[in-house]
Amino acid sequence: MDLTFVDAFTDQTFAGNPAAVCFLDRAADDTWMQALARETNMPATAFLRAQGDGFALRWFSTIGELALCGHGTLAAAHALWDSGRLPRGEIARFATRAGALGAAWHDGWVEMDFPAEPARPAEAPPALLRALAVEPLVCSRNRLDYLLELESEAAVRAVSPDAALLRTVETRGVIVTSRATTPGYDFVSRFFAPSAGILEDSVTGSAHCCLGPYWAERLGREEMTGYQASARGGAVRVRVRGGRVDLLGRAVTVRRATLTAG
Repeated sequence: MDLTFVDAFTDQTFAGNPAAVCFLDRAADDTWMQALARETNMPATAFLRAQGDGFALRWFSTIGELALCGHGTLAAAHALWDSGRLPRGEIARFATRAGALGAAWHDGWVEMDFPAEPARPAEAPPALLRALAVEPLVCSRNRLDYLLELESEAAVRAVSPDAALLRTVETRGVIVTSRATTPGYDFVSRFFAPSAGILEDSVTGSAHCCLGPYWAERLGREEMTGYQASARGGAVRVRVRGGRVDLLGRAVTVRRATLTAG
């Protein structure tokens, strides 16, 4: 079976968020997919198998299956087009445990159709605030994550979480965000998910399903560009459409491999 390694939400190698894409030639059980995800040691390994007029798609981190993964979906769509398995003019259609997802290629950008995940006001757990050492302007939560708005981009960039303490908070992850001062961007963010085996994710597409509605309401705009200010960094263009969010990003193939065992 073929493996493709992709850097997502970037147009440069060794930036953005890395993912492995495995093209399954037969059905695979969860134990095997989890073992391969540990072997690739990527933040996400996407598993693709032809199904009907599209592809079944699942995502695994090194320690478990992911409920929703934007950069893994972007990597999967890019790998399909880049390998010639799907013509660039055709939409990549995915059946996932998060529902039906789609991706289209437009002038070097991958446009993905994702469900919106708006957040509602919530009380921040004391352990969360201690772990991040912040005093947020706003605390919200959706079904996946906490979202904390901080006072400035500098404050977002300065966060240095206590991973052990943050792991005690019952949540998939934590988004910290603020309005951007860096030219060309509307907001900045970072994403921490130690309970998923990732202290800090490089660029998190699914977090922008929450960030999109959040900043659309505050900025009065449906289309925005966010920058995830991790060490690798990456840009995500966001378009909010009611209950859906379009996420646009670039991707680069880094290497290809053939799986010879398992």
